Amino acid sequence: MKLKDKVAVITGGAMGNGLGITKVFLKEGAKVAILDYDEKLVETISELKKQNYEVLGYKVDIRNVNAVKEAISDISSKWGKIDILVNNAGVCRLKPFSEMEDELRDFHFDINIKGTWNVTKATLPYMEKGSIINLSSVTGPIVADSGEVAYATTKAALIGFTKGLAAELVDKNIRVNAIMPGYIMTPMVSGMAKESNAENPDSVVDGIAKGIPMKRLGTIEELGNLAAFLASDESSYITAQGIVIDGGSTLPETMTMGV
Repeated sequence: MKLKDKVAVITGGAMGNGLGITKVFLKEGAKVAILDYDEKLVETISELKKQNYEVLGYKVDIRNVNAVKEAISDISSKWGKIDILVNNAGVCRLKPFSEMEDELRDFHFDINIKGTWNVTKATLPYMEKGSIINLSSVTGPIVADSGEVAYATTKAALIGFTKGLAAELVDKNIRVNAIMPGYIMTPMVSGMAKESNAENPDSVVDGIAKGIPMKRLGTIEELGNLAAFLASDESSYITAQGIVIDGGSTLPETMTMGV
């Protein structure tokens, strides 16, 4: 088990990509503390404890600095250390730039950027060495669609955050990397598909899959496996990198030309 006896903090770990990361980390021997604001947290913690995993849950809005500090302090007091931080929590609301209210813009910035900043700053005093993993996206650093300006901006910012922080922490034996997912089958993707076609959301997902060279969306467990690699000593010479996991979706130069 590559994460045996490691202590991990995962934000947004109650569902979606965060849940995939949580499940893989636990399977690989880690103790996991989840920070999440969704009501799903209670159910997730209950199910994981039934499987005899060592897991803690904290209902925390990562925009609330004091609440974050209290949760991190409690995790450290219970388990004595923090080895891994996964900044997974994030939001995406699609709306054209010209129509987007400042409040919706700030909603993205406050959670995706400032929230990540808050949790990282609160956690670092308890990390003597280890790994920080930020969930960016292919959206922003590599590609973008209409309606994604706020989301794309925040996810691009996380790449800069990753590189800058990695430079500062390398001498402290803390590695900082980012995961850049393409389409992973998560509740966020399901919700966007339903918004696009309430009567037949599966057709939207099928349409997305057709545009991916692997002809499918990724699973949360596949993303979790990548996170576990970056969190483990197997990736001990990797820092300041953004790792794409997208089934090749950013590969095609054009969707119309071919041999």
